[in-house]
Amino acid sequence: MARGGHNKLKDDEATRKCIVTGEAQPKAGLIRFVVGPDNQVYPDVLGKLPGRGMYVSSTREALEAATRGQFSRSAKQPVTVPDGLAVEVERQLARHTVDMIAMARKAGRAVCGFEKVKGWLAGGERVRVLVQASDGSERGKAKLWTPEGARYFGCFTAEELGLAFGRQSVIHGALATGGLSNRVVDEATKLRGLREVDGGDTASGKDKEAK
Repeated sequence: MARGGHNKLKDDEATRKCIVTGEAQPKAGLIRFVVGPDNQVYPDVLGKLPGRGMYVSSTREALEAATRGQFSRSAKQPVTVPDGLAVEVERQLARHTVDMIAMARKAGRAVCGFEKVKGWLAGGERVRVLVQASDGSERGKAKLWTPEGARYFGCFTAEELGLAFGRQSVIHGALATGGLSNRVVDEATKLRGLREVDGGDTASGKDKEAK
């Protein structure tokens, strides 16, 4: 409880303004950046670096626009934007999300492989996330479905999902409901925005989260 009797917002409920669009939105949908002592812009994917944060919507368009002067305007000083910043942000987000999926797998909260995932979906297991490799067979992927209230992501490669599940490559995976899976949803949503493939995810009718 904050002063005056108001409840404090949880960190993932707090809002920040995108320095490109000017729109306020939950922090969970934004990528944080800070300016280092060398006046260079650094991505803060984990949200732990010291300094005043600058927030950018998790789309490739917004991030590229931010590199064209928005960072300096927001910081109110000249700053250096490293080459390939968008690529580096994408790399960090992918690695962070893959690591969280791996944690879910080690905790027994995630499975991979067509038959195991299908078994979870058909057997009443409370699935929070269905993931399928972007470079997997479309015919095979179409045989699985996303349960009501779950989220679908097709923005990972088979190699990335393989790293998450301790295999060379993985096409199909599922995560059970829980706090860690909710964090995967947040980070995977950002990654999907940067990789510009969410049209393929949602247009196919696979994303079934209740609005």
